[in-house]
Amino acid sequence: MALETRNFETLALHGGSYRTDPATGAVAVPIYQTTSFQFENTDHASRLFALEQLGPIYTRIGNPTQQAFEDRLAALEGGAAALAVASGQTASAFAIFNIAQAGDNIVSSTDLYGGTWTLLSQTLKQFGIEVRFVDPVDPENFRRATDARTRAYFGETLPNPKLNVFPIKEVADIGRSLGVPLILDNTASPLIARPFEHGAAVVVYSTTKYIGGHGTAIGGAIVDGGNFDWAAHADRFPLLNKPDEAYHGAIWTEAAKPLGPIAYILRARVKLLRDLGASIAPQNAFQFIQGLETLPLRIRQHNENAVKVANFLAKHPSVSNVIFPGLQTGENRRRADAYLKGGFGGLVGFELKGGRRSGPAVHRRAETVLSRRQYRRRPFASHSSGIDDASAAYSGRAARSRRDPPATSVCRSASSIPTTSWPISARRWRRPTRASARPRETFHLN
Repeated sequence: MALETRNFETLALHGGSYRTDPATGAVAVPIYQTTSFQFENTDHASRLFALEQLGPIYTRIGNPTQQAFEDRLAALEGGAAALAVASGQTASAFAIFNIAQAGDNIVSSTDLYGGTWTLLSQTLKQFGIEVRFVDPVDPENFRRATDARTRAYFGETLPNPKLNVFPIKEVADIGRSLGVPLILDNTASPLIARPFEHGAAVVVYSTTKYIGGHGTAIGGAIVDGGNFDWAAHADRFPLLNKPDEAYHGAIWTEAAKPLGPIAYILRARVKLLRDLGASIAPQNAFQFIQGLETLPLRIRQHNENAVKVANFLAKHPSVSNVIFPGLQTGENRRRADAYLKGGFGGLVGFELKGGRRSGPAVHRRAETVLSRRQYRRRPFASHSSGIDDASAAYSGRAARSRRDPPATSVCRSASSIPTTSWPISARRWRRPTRASARPRETFHLN
């Protein structure tokens, strides 16, 4: 039975259908490290395969540990159902493949994480799916790029590294007037952004980041809002509204009716996950359940730390510009205030005086900067590709994957500026001591 609460702390611990393990009474979710599941009888097996009843069949398409994580994440997000997959990139790809095929197109924001940009601009092209990139500064750009073969709009709530909040309601309203759903990547802003409340139809996550929280597991998730009428736009979504020969002629919008408004996520599970097999491991699903349980507490501290770090950097003599929603002005700040509640996220970017040439020197200093003596001369932050977990990390975006978009694109700031983006640690941040606050030391965090 679903909990009648919107309290994040409660949902993080008790959201979803799991209460105890039926076999042992275990309160914590067990790790069901198995490939297969015993059917009660042939009738039970028939109901499962005919989608008349939901339940575990084979771990490639579902597992009780995975289900407990999916149900809890859906409850936290305010969605109808969720699907956990092997990575965030899988989640983004499946979210599109679920409704688009060769000859179709999607319209995407230009403000994207570099890996997603490559997926959309290069890889989808190999599957015959066109991606039309538009600048989200003007939401009407999405309408102008839409035609009869447009299957979805795609964006990131808080895109790394530009950190300009996406105009969720404006684009979602345009899409709904045309019968086009908004798919939103909310990886950088769980809990503080609520995409479904502003009209998004599908939310995707790299659960590797804030949701996992500890940098120990790779995973992703798709959450179905259950708020988009796929059947009302049957011509635009033939994959959901025409018989699927690969699944006994099932029409997904019809097959899902006894189960709830989950046609989108049902097809993603029993078609894409079954056929392509990018499944999440039960061990990783368990790790993400542990992450969810502390997510509200960690997000609160990430947000508090990020504000302090951003304000500190804004006054630093070696920094020419700080990229942080809480320091923005004009329309960008209005969007940040409208869509981010309880904080501005844990990512902080900044540009250095001296341009690109100053980047390597800053990296060398960062590797030896000490925040407190008890760290025994160990660096307080890692120079790594992992972000948004409990430890701090830094990265020079001009020298990393975020430079994938061409320098001539609208998001050239993701590749051409000497920006360092910081996922701020969940540990409490203190202003550096006088000894560590010398101008030659650019980063200070503990």
